[in-house]
Amino acid sequence: MDQTRYQFLQLDQRPDGVLVVTLDNPGKLNAITERGHSELVEIWPDVDADPDVRVVLLRGEGRAFSAGGDYQMIENIGSDHDAHRRVLKETRELVRNIIECSKPIVSAINGPAVGAGLAAGLLADIPVAARSARILDGHTTIGVTAGDHAAVIWPLLMGMAKAKYYLLTNHPIDGTEAERIGLVARVVEDDELRPYTEALAAELASGAQEAIRWTKHTLNHWLRMAYPIFDASVAYEFLGFNSPDAEEGVAAMREKRKPGFR
Repeated sequence: MDQTRYQFLQLDQRPDGVLVVTLDNPGKLNAITERGHSELVEIWPDVDADPDVRVVLLRGEGRAFSAGGDYQMIENIGSDHDAHRRVLKETRELVRNIIECSKPIVSAINGPAVGAGLAAGLLADIPVAARSARILDGHTTIGVTAGDHAAVIWPLLMGMAKAKYYLLTNHPIDGTEAERIGLVARVVEDDELRPYTEALAAELASGAQEAIRWTKHTLNHWLRMAYPIFDASVAYEFLGFNSPDAEEGVAAMREKRKPGFR
């Protein structure tokens, strides 16, 4: 893997086969830039092809996992045709690349976790949350359909009723509630998140790699069956970025006020 290709993602390859991938934009709560979005798509085929990587540990730098897409990227999606089509394509590839990556992925979710960063965190094979984590899909808050990962995996993890409740209202979910409803595999105390997930990743790296990878592949057929649902949700999401509601939603987010949708 050519690590020089990555700037938004910080990579730490460890001798035991664990690759620590860190979302690194701490001054903005690791908000995903356009470059960061592209890197988050490209990393998974690179991981899959690298014989030195057995397991990925995905986490955020500092006090957040990721605050979602940054304002500039979101505004470009709504105003620039080429950016709109490029990010749409990347959004499809992000979800599919994680699902198709043969190596197991552990995520360590702390603080705010929103948008594309959250998609990667929850599509991880074993997502672990700190008790104070603040998980929020965020899409309907800015006036677009809950695309990305939510339609493909939230109903499978927590059931349809709860998925609709949280995706339609965008009420935040802390780590304790996320574990209770099945959105994450485990919740741990905040100061235990890093050591616990590092130990878990090392445990997976020491296991029978072929058996672990084919088990992941087989279980992910549940997600592959939902690909048509996922494709529809992404199409509706990106259609929405050209709407007056999205324009108002992004403006309200920038101005830190409640949106006034039509």
